[in-house]
Amino acid sequence: MKERYLNRIELLQGTLDMLILQTLQWGPRHGYGLSQSIRTNSGEILKVDTGSLYPALHRLEKQKLIAAEWKVSENNQRTRVYKLTSKGKKQLRSERSRWSQLSEAIAGVLDPAKSEGDA
Repeated sequence: MKERYLNRIELLQGTLDMLILQTLQWGPRHGYGLSQSIRTNSGEILKVDTGSLYPALHRLEKQKLIAAEWKVSENNQRTRVYKLTSKGKKQLRSERSRWSQLSEAIAGVLDPAKSEGDA
């Protein structure tokens, strides 16, 4: 059981929200489709389980960053489809900017010689 978690990468708090918003920027998706898109686009590294995904979706919907509606899928099942709102697009731009700053800061700590050379 422990082996299952050895290669697991824990997402920083808030990162899942940004990934969901980014994925929805490409178009509306249901929960499973979101999870698959994140997994596929991360080269199978990031696997979002339902215990993390659905609370994040509900939180984002409550904040009006995404909107959801019930639709009927191709196999005739009711499914909840999520889409990005204009408020969500604005939030995504802000999150991406913060993510870029955070990435640069971490890179500076991991390789200080490189960041000093850039100054």
